[in-house]
Amino acid sequence: MLLPVPEPYCWDVTFMTFYDQIDLEHKGLFQAIFNVVANPESEIQMKALQELMKIHFINEQIMMQLADYAETGNHIKIHDDFLGKLNNMHCPITNADVDYCKSWLVNHIKTIDFRYKGKL
Repeated sequence: MLLPVPEPYCWDVTFMTFYDQIDLEHKGLFQAIFNVVANPESEIQMKALQELMKIHFINEQIMMQLADYAETGNHIKIHDDFLGKLNNMHCPITNADVDYCKSWLVNHIKTIDFRYKGKL
């Protein structure tokens, strides 16, 4: 079951993982998706989203590996699958792709990332 996507599309405290760096990066990802929505023809905004997502995934994965988090391997696969889809999206980005990205981030944080709360 997919969780509802907030409107307006922005981070709020219900997405808090209680890891300052991760929460800060998540806020940036919400903003980057918002920027793509506002500028669907902008290659600059799309590339910024792709790069921020990649950097966030690397940072999060390092934290998981350092903590010897048991679900690291599966989490990395989920990241890789999404990044592959995101990197194949082109401008102008379609409404379907935007909706997918918005929903993916919301659901990923609240169902996948929340599993590592208190474990990193």
